Amino acid sequence: MAQEQISVFDIFKIGIGPSSSHTLGPWRAAERFIAVLKEKDLFDQVDQIKVLLYGSLAKTGIGHGTDIAVLLGLSGDDPVTMDVNQVIPKVDHIKISNSLHLSGKKMIPFHYEEDLLFLTNENLPFHPNALTFQAFLSSGEAISETYYSIGGGFVTQEGEKSVLSEVDLAFPVETAKELMLWCMRSGLKVSELVLENEKAWRKEEETLDGIWNIFRTMKHCVYRGCHTQGVLPGGLNVQRRAAKMNHRLIQGKSYNDYYSWIESIREGGNDFSYILDWVSCFALAVNEENADFGRVVTAPTNGAAGVIPAVLQYYIIFHDALDKDKIIQFILTASEIGSIFKKGATISAAMGGCQAEIGVSSAMAAGALAECLGGSQRQVLMASEIAMEHHLGLTCDPIGGLVQIPCIERNTMGAIKAITAAQLALKSNPDKAIVSLDDVVQTMWDTAQDMNEKYKETSDGGLAVRVPLSLPEC
Repeated sequence: MAQEQISVFDIFKIGIGPSSSHTLGPWRAAERFIAVLKEKDLFDQVDQIKVLLYGSLAKTGIGHGTDIAVLLGLSGDDPVTMDVNQVIPKVDHIKISNSLHLSGKKMIPFHYEEDLLFLTNENLPFHPNALTFQAFLSSGEAISETYYSIGGGFVTQEGEKSVLSEVDLAFPVETAKELMLWCMRSGLKVSELVLENEKAWRKEEETLDGIWNIFRTMKHCVYRGCHTQGVLPGGLNVQRRAAKMNHRLIQGKSYNDYYSWIESIREGGNDFSYILDWVSCFALAVNEENADFGRVVTAPTNGAAGVIPAVLQYYIIFHDALDKDKIIQFILTASEIGSIFKKGATISAAMGGCQAEIGVSSAMAAGALAECLGGSQRQVLMASEIAMEHHLGLTCDPIGGLVQIPCIERNTMGAIKAITAAQLALKSNPDKAIVSLDDVVQTMWDTAQDMNEKYKETSDGGLAVRVPLSLPEC
């Protein structure tokens, strides 16, 4: 039977905030639609484009920047390389000029209020995150394509089959049990097994270089977030906190770059509350950047992008692990845990609530930390299970449809739970564990299916309807 295959670079994608499923996914969908037009030799005939957003994309699209992502995707901008400082100005220009430079090559009229429609009362059956692109041609004909943003920046076209076996993996894995069996047979660590599988797609050096680029992006995001003040966009008037926390915690120590900064942090010692504050600061920094249309790494999503960088920073700084091989090991291990959740459940909050985002990211970070701290393969899986077990049922209820409240603080909670889960697993005998990682993956999916739709990234329930929009966060 063919199996779904997920690379480390499917779980970790570089993009622009605030949401992988509502921003990065629609952005990629727009790029795919442009590609379809070009492949069918219809691009030069396009006179008008309309975009229809359904379900969760419609209900929280403004707050999640779905409209911005679609416009930039149609304009030919790349979320990996685009200057983040130009995101809002470029979209504002499209709105004011009532025109769109399609793929950067063909100017067409585009009226934001008429050509980008938020169909909040309509849903498509396959997935809550659906959008349709319509192109009207000079010939009088039209072409339409529907896409689904299924979480973590993954996009599938209507009628498209799932990503199945395309390469021969050395160690095909669908479940945690299969992962454990391969590890036992081969004697490989989880990270080593993943690296062997990645060779089916590319040379090992290319994989290692790509992972290091993922880390560089995370590192830059943490550092920038810890040194940027202000108010986040969207109308909630949420104040950035990471920069103020950094200033207070660093206590006047001097530094001039990321590396001297982490040395200054180490000089502060290892008091429990000091470490706790820094982990929170790192997580806040990333998700404040995410909320401000900054460049982040899906881990496995944008809304949960702060957990893994925060735990990785904790490991680097407080375990003296600024070592390229250890950092790559961390990211490789985390990716495998994320792929197991993607295959067995979901990493989309619109499908499973926030347990599918913060919960999965916490499980990924816990497993990665456990391996890097010397844990066995069984302890890695146990750490991941513990982290997710205590996120089960977590709802997604963003106030105002923005990836800010409670999303930003939830990343700090996920990071702390991950560290605790790793420590518990390292001090436990996994052979005596009652709950397996596969049990908790299936339970998460069962919970997702039972969860009321209003708690799945619609802003129709929970804090989103309980807290008046005029109230500040703190």
